[in-house]
Amino acid sequence: MKIAHVRERNAPAGTPWRLAAALDAGGARWLDLEIARRALVAAQPARAHNSGLFRQPITTLDAHLAAGMRIDALADLLDADPEEPLDGEALHFGPPILSPPSFRDFYAFERHVGTMWKRRDMEIPEAWFRLPVFYFSNVSEIRGPGDPVWAPRESSELDYELEVAAIVDTPARDIDAARGEEAIGGYMILNDWSARDLQREETTVRLGPAKGKDFASSIGPWIVTPDELADARDGTGYDLSMTATVNGDQLSRGTWSSAHFSFGQMLERASADVLLRPGDIIGSGTVGTGCLLEIRDEKLGRYLQPGDTVTLEIERLGSLTSPVVERPSR
Repeated sequence: MKIAHVRERNAPAGTPWRLAAALDAGGARWLDLEIARRALVAAQPARAHNSGLFRQPITTLDAHLAAGMRIDALADLLDADPEEPLDGEALHFGPPILSPPSFRDFYAFERHVGTMWKRRDMEIPEAWFRLPVFYFSNVSEIRGPGDPVWAPRESSELDYELEVAAIVDTPARDIDAARGEEAIGGYMILNDWSARDLQREETTVRLGPAKGKDFASSIGPWIVTPDELADARDGTGYDLSMTATVNGDQLSRGTWSSAHFSFGQMLERASADVLLRPGDIIGSGTVGTGCLLEIRDEKLGRYLQPGDTVTLEIERLGSLTSPVVERPSR
C-alpha cells in the first residue's frame, strides 16, 4: 500500500491535504480515503459502530496516528469502489507525515562512513561497527516533493544526501532488534540536506551537527508499507537501488541492502530507555556515493547552486524531486 497527502495542482492556496492511497503500482490513480470511508459506511452503517477507522473523518496521516491507529489499518478502506479515482498527474504531493514528533538520522552505510573518515586520513572508529549512532534533526523544516530548498545564511556548499526513512507507527520503548521493524509502518525517501561549510566548522568543537543540517529535510513522495517490499529482503535491508541525479545526470548509485545496520537495529538503539512515538522519523544515513561531499570532484565539480534540480529515487519507493533556489529575503 502506498499512502500520500495530496491535493489538486490547481487547488486554491491553503487547501487542506487529503489522505489518499494508490490504486496501481505506478501511482496513476489514487483513492481519496475519506470519500472511501463515507462510501463504505453508507453501504454498511454498522462499520461506524464496530471500528474507530470508520467512526471519524479521515483527514491526515498525523491525525490517524494520533488516534492510535496504525498505517496498515487504512487498507480496510481499499474495499471501496471509487467512481472517480484521483488522477495522479493532476495531484500535488505533500510530505507523507506533516508534523513528525521527532527525527533521528543514523549513519548506517559503511562505504559512506569510510569515505568520510578517509578524508581525515583516519580509519572508521571501532565503536561505529558496534553502535548505531544518530543525531536529532529539526522537524520544523520538513519539505515535500517539489518544495524548494536553498542554502542557509553564510553557506555556499549546499549538498544533498540520499537516504531511506522509516515511519514509526506504534509506541515503542526498549524494543530489541529482532522485533524493531514491527514498529515501522512504512518507508519513504529522505533527502537530508547539508551545508558542508557550516557543518565543517561545527564539527571542530565536537558537537552537532546543528546549523549545517537543520535548515531543510525533504521526504516523500509517499509512504510504502513493508509488505510491498518483503520479496526484495536482503540481509540488513532490501535489494533495491538508490540513485541521485542533478539536472538529469546520475551522480550517485547504491543499494539499500548495503547498509551495515538494519532498521531493526536502529530502532533498538533509538528506543533504548526512551519512548518512540507514532509519526517519528528514523533516517538511515547516506548510502555510499550518495552525496557530493563524496563524489563532487569526479562528478559535478561543485556544490549545488540555484537553478539545479535534485532527484532522489529508490526502487519501489518512487522519486523525490527538489528545486534549488536563491535564499528568500525575509
